[in-house]
Amino acid sequence: MQENATTMPGRVLAVLGMHRSGTSCLTGSLQDLGVELGDCHTWNPYNKKGNRENQGFVDLHDAILNANGGSWDNPPRRVVWQPEHFDQAKALLTRYSGVELFGFKDPRALLVLDGWKSLLPSIEFVGVFRHPEAVVESLSNRSGLARERALSLWLSYNTALWREYKARPFPVLCFDEEERVFQEKVVELASSLRLTGGKSSPQFYDIDLKQFAGESLLDLPWRVKRLYRKLRNVSC
Repeated sequence: MQENATTMPGRVLAVLGMHRSGTSCLTGSLQDLGVELGDCHTWNPYNKKGNRENQGFVDLHDAILNANGGSWDNPPRRVVWQPEHFDQAKALLTRYSGVELFGFKDPRALLVLDGWKSLLPSIEFVGVFRHPEAVVESLSNRSGLARERALSLWLSYNTALWREYKARPFPVLCFDEEERVFQEKVVELASSLRLTGGKSSPQFYDIDLKQFAGESLLDLPWRVKRLYRKLRNVSC
């Protein structure tokens, strides 16, 4: 279902990761370095620099999840795109026809990736993940989610990230790294993506926005601990 290349951006990059896991920081940093994000959010109450999400893509993903009986916090077992979803996705991308490298970020993308891969077989991915305890604390603060529910969502989203990585490896960063290390790895990532036209170094990272940290794995379910260790082992 590859769309006519003349109506699409030259390259399309999706930033993959669980909610509250550094996706905004990674996406904003890549924007600094030359990725075109289009019309994206630059402020919200939980991230003063904005989550860098394009609302059109969020709305599409919500519609797909809803059509399959799910939502961002209730991932459906199986996701099928309807013809109108493909039409909406094409229309979104057509807005950025001629852009050398267009990127989008929405954690929900992890739950609906098969449609994107069908529409754009050449779509590129970068991923980011974060310590489960940090995500639990952040989700509790933002959405009031109970610990068990938040851990279940962490496992669902990051299992999808892991499976996608194993099927076709791509760069994966860990948001638990200290600022200097994370920034250095973003610059290396930008080089591997052949980014041009942006700043010489990213300016998006703000330590004041990183309010939660996880350290111990002792009190976590064994599946969560195992998956976190797997992701750490393959991270850049």
